[in-house]
Amino acid sequence: MKLGMSCYCLDPAMEAGRMNVDNVIDFAVAHGCEHIEFVPFHLEFVTPDRQLNTELIDHVREKCASAGIEISTYSVNGDLLKTDEAEQAAEIERIKRHIDVAERLGLKRMRFDVASFRRPFSTNTIHNFNAEFPQMVKNGGLLCDYAAEKGINIVMENHGFFINGSDRVLSLIDAINRPNLKMTVDVGNFLCVDEDPIAAVKKCLPYAEMIHLKDFYIRKKEQLPDQTEMFNCNNGSWFETMGGKMLRGSILGQGDMEIWDILRLIKHSGFDGYISLEFEGMEVCEQGTEIGLAMAKAILAKV
Repeated sequence: MKLGMSCYCLDPAMEAGRMNVDNVIDFAVAHGCEHIEFVPFHLEFVTPDRQLNTELIDHVREKCASAGIEISTYSVNGDLLKTDEAEQAAEIERIKRHIDVAERLGLKRMRFDVASFRRPFSTNTIHNFNAEFPQMVKNGGLLCDYAAEKGINIVMENHGFFINGSDRVLSLIDAINRPNLKMTVDVGNFLCVDEDPIAAVKKCLPYAEMIHLKDFYIRKKEQLPDQTEMFNCNNGSWFETMGGKMLRGSILGQGDMEIWDILRLIKHSGFDGYISLEFEGMEVCEQGTEIGLAMAKAILAKV
């Protein structure tokens, strides 16, 4: 296993102008990360007119090489369920450009989402999932095939609310049925659909090539008056699960998840891939990430 971090951990610092991508890479190295994962929220790897920003891509690749840290993966949002054919074709082409970014970064894996964009909870039914399943399989297969031409594995994540829960994501992976399709197992995201993380992680580990490691505070909704925005998923804010509980990101090991049991399960399962910390709490992100990385190392050494 290789423990590292997603640059997403330091997104607030990048957004505020305290850090640039070089600072993020140096932070990861200084805190003993064996790898780093990139998301393009504040890194314009693809321009609005869908051209590759080759200068930035090459800079990040060369900076990581000179700093001695591996780039593990590259993760982008996606919506493969658009009903308008032209919009869907455009979205597929957009994601293909991000696959091109992964290739230029020299990667062997990347993640794109199927339905990461916000949908009303009322649409998140098994009826809609089954009705839209053929479109997910078709478009997911097209993109997996495009990635395969470049020697890239796709690591699909249990992300958002529609393609979450172990049964849904595994049924999609099995139906797409491509040898280069694996999984990013996000240990905390299962809570978004009120699934037990330990049971879900155990079920998904045979498919896993990446692990996203995070922690949440879990509260009853009535304990948090005026904290009821359904999709208020910003760093440090509460958001609602499908079943009506409230979650908020925490420093790893300080929340309500059974992180010790989860890491024990991962360590003794034979998993030999990448573990990537995702901190999304309300604390200063540099501090929360530093503490989380130290906690992950300590727990892995003891379980």
